[in-house]
This record gives sequence, C-alpha cells and structure tokens, in this order.
Amino acid sequence: MVGCVLMASGAGRRFGSNKLLSAVEGVPLHRRAMAALAPAGFGRLVVCSPYPEVLSAGAEYGFRPLDNPGAGEGIAASIRLGVAAMDGMDGALFAVCDQPWLTTESVRRLLDAFSDAGDAICALSWRGTRGSPVIFPACFFGELAALTGDAGGSAVLRRHPERLRLVEASSPRELMDVDTPADLSR
Repeated sequence: MVGCVLMASGAGRRFGSNKLLSAVEGVPLHRRAMAALAPAGFGRLVVCSPYPEVLSAGAEYGFRPLDNPGAGEGIAASIRLGVAAMDGMDGALFAVCDQPWLTTESVRRLLDAFSDAGDAICALSWRGTRGSPVIFPACFFGELAALTGDAGGSAVLRRHPERLRLVEASSPRELMDVDTPADLSR
C-alpha cells in the first residue's frame, strides 16, 4: 500500500505571493493537485502546510491535514512531517502543488510501476528527464526523515541512482511547474 504526501508549505518567494492560492483555469493550485491525486488509489493521503485554507481544502478531498509550523526551514520540514505519517505504508509518493497539469492517469501509471518495480524509487519523467512526483519505498523513509533545510528527495536520489526507475508522463506539460506569475499564462 502506498501513501501520498502533498507538500504545500512553500512561501512562494519567486512568485511574489502565496502561489498555492493562485488559480489556473479558475482552480487554485493546491486544489488542482488534490483533485489529481485523491482519486488515484492511495492507502493514505496527507497534506503538509502552514496555511489554513490549504489544510481545510485537504480535508474536503480526503487528505489528513498536517500543520507544518516548521515550513520556514525549507522542504525537508514537509518531508519529515509526511514521512512520520506514513507508518505501515510500503512506500510514499511525494508531490508538490505547483504542477497544475499533473493528471490522475499519470499518477496511477506511477503507482503501477512502483507496484511492479519492487524496491525501486519511481519518478514521473518526460523523455528520460526526471521530474515529480516521486515514490520512495519505505526502506528510504529513514533517509528522508533525516533531511534538513531545503534538501529534498533529490538528495536521497543522488545517493541511490541505481534504484531510480523513470515513468513516462502523458505529456511534458505535466512536469511543468509554476514558479512565477508568468508561468501561469504558459
């Protein structure tokens, strides 16, 4: 069984404001992510965020809301919080909110690949280029829980490149992320 950790704690410094609340095609980024992930078939869904609007929306979509008071530290705070909620899971998918075109279909394909790959780390990709989300098997939860600051799952991937399996997205658009207001108009 695989759990899902939606990391929704970023301050949006490059964006200039809380981008999680910005809309794409009329739907805020955090809700777009939840809508793509929730129906994929996870054993457990959690959302890590310091923002009450995001935590409240998470509950509506079936995510267990996890308040992240350490969000200012960087992405590692969300990862540690999420890993702590994944006890008993065989693996955990880590996703972000700023990929508004991620589809449930690609998330399901990623879950299927993980199921078939044993103890591999499975990442969504496009033509051989790794992107997000990424599923880590439970054997990596200790390493993920030891991350600090702005070090994310890429730090663990760099230590174990032989364990990585890439899973092709339906389109390159799914891997595009929103870092600036101009990215919303792409």
